[in-house]
Amino acid sequence: MDTLRFIEKDKQEKQFANALRKNVNDYFKQNHISTKANGKMVVKTIILLSMYVLPFILVLTIPMTNWASLACSVVMGIGIAGVGMGVMHDACHGAYSRKHWVNELFAGSLYLLGSNVLNWKLQHNVLHHTYTNLSGYDEDIDSKGPIRLSSKMPLKKYHRFQFIYAFLFYGLMTVVMLTNDFSRLYNYSKMGLLNTQNKKMKAEFIKMLLRKIIYLVVIFGLPLWLTHYNFWQVLLGFFIMHWVASIILSFVFQMAHVVEGAEQPDVEPTIHTEWHVHQMKTTSDFARNNRLLSWYVGGLNFQVEHHLFPGICHVHYKALAPIVEKTAKEYGMPYHSQPTFRAALLSHIHTLKVLGR
Repeated sequence: MDTLRFIEKDKQEKQFANALRKNVNDYFKQNHISTKANGKMVVKTIILLSMYVLPFILVLTIPMTNWASLACSVVMGIGIAGVGMGVMHDACHGAYSRKHWVNELFAGSLYLLGSNVLNWKLQHNVLHHTYTNLSGYDEDIDSKGPIRLSSKMPLKKYHRFQFIYAFLFYGLMTVVMLTNDFSRLYNYSKMGLLNTQNKKMKAEFIKMLLRKIIYLVVIFGLPLWLTHYNFWQVLLGFFIMHWVASIILSFVFQMAHVVEGAEQPDVEPTIHTEWHVHQMKTTSDFARNNRLLSWYVGGLNFQVEHHLFPGICHVHYKALAPIVEKTAKEYGMPYHSQPTFRAALLSHIHTLKVLGR
């Protein structure tokens, strides 16, 4: 794939980037704390994993009504979305621990959703974080079925209604990943991205296939073997779990980049913006004062801070946000933030309307 270059258009942008890095580094040095996870992060990891694993164990071991088992499916969906945002995400960025094996262990929690870690790292860490909101490079703003997320994509008549039907399709995200992981792996191989990770297409394909088979055997096979539920009941519970997880994950990720204020720059071989400034222009925070939301979504409501410093664990983002915002104001750089979850959601809906016109 073609590589884009980010070159600052003036000294102010470079000075901002240098000052930002210094101010954030000074925060950790002065407070004598690590940039990685702390004790609170370990407790969160246990709670979120338990929200996914324990309801599944209960369904397998305790006779319950159909309504109770469906409630367990909902809790599992909430739990696995929380694991994805609050555990896996940090680990895939190497932000959970200074020890590589710890990051790899918790990055593997993505397999609990039936997805693939290598694909995630290439799509998210490499493409999305490097080329944020650049159409044709950042797959997060590629068209999702009938949903138009980029002004650079073709406009169809039915897009005028996407602000209504988009949320139905958002709920299919993780289910679709079960199958399209294979085509994405093939595409990444053609783009040369597997070579950058010293990976071979055939070996990765086989490993991914085996992991997905194991996942399906566990998530479908054990309930069919150990409980009285028939195939269609298990399938319904499976779909509900994935739909809940997908809706949550889609909302959180889309409200950081497909909202008012977040730019979608034109793609050129040279982007005449310093990389840190590009992140400021294309990313938005939301609900920074909502502690419960911040805890559950793994600090992904602090997307500006995350995009600037993806190697820092999210438990530090709330403390870093005022530092980043103050530095941005000092150098005249943009800092996008929605005050509440509701405001961010309405902003995303309005952006869908605009992109549909």
